[in-house]
Amino acid sequence: SSFAAAAYLEQTKFKETGKKVYVIGEVGICEELDLIGVPYLADSDKKPDMGPGGFMQVDKDVGAVIVGFDRNVNYYKIQYAQLCINEENAEFIATNLDAVTHLTDAQEWAGNGSMVGAIKGCTGQEPTVVGKPSPLMIEYLETKFGIDRQRICMVGDRLDTDVLFGTDNGLKSVLVLSGVTTEEKLLSPENSITPDFYTEDINAFFAEATAPVSQES
Repeated sequence: SSFAAAAYLEQTKFKETGKKVYVIGEVGICEELDLIGVPYLADSDKKPDMGPGGFMQVDKDVGAVIVGFDRNVNYYKIQYAQLCINEENAEFIATNLDAVTHLTDAQEWAGNGSMVGAIKGCTGQEPTVVGKPSPLMIEYLETKFGIDRQRICMVGDRLDTDVLFGTDNGLKSVLVLSGVTTEEKLLSPENSITPDFYTEDINAFFAEATAPVSQES
């Protein structure tokens, strides 16, 4: 997703605007922005002045706000982002909308969708989503590297992002059951997203065959 955010800025020639990016996220986004030469601001533990007359000054050169997964998200970051978007007309970009993520093997943890939701709530704006299942990433790979999408297979553990990215963009798809999606959920009548294949985990790639998903109801 960090790569996708940088790829989107490269596609839209953001660097040529001379603007900066405000980052809610972790080091991966910053590293990708460094690679394309786009300046950014990334705060960590700042706190806003909310006493009498409290006022937050934002950098007027911020032209985009990227919201990625951030284990240290706080009120300062949310306020700074909403000021950039609402008052400085910065573009609101989300790396993904994952509801939950697996940070430990003990439980599910709130995903990037919770960070994006906070910014949506205070700006009233919908973000440009650059990660899966958006077609932006595959279009970038085709254009920059000349990759034929018909030769690509998307492998992942999420139906609504990984598999949907494959099915919506003309790729083959393999769902692995080692992450957030169970076989019960995959085969449930309520599920409308079907991968070409599914398997227990990536070790099956070294087996002779994978299991196709039955189309029978």
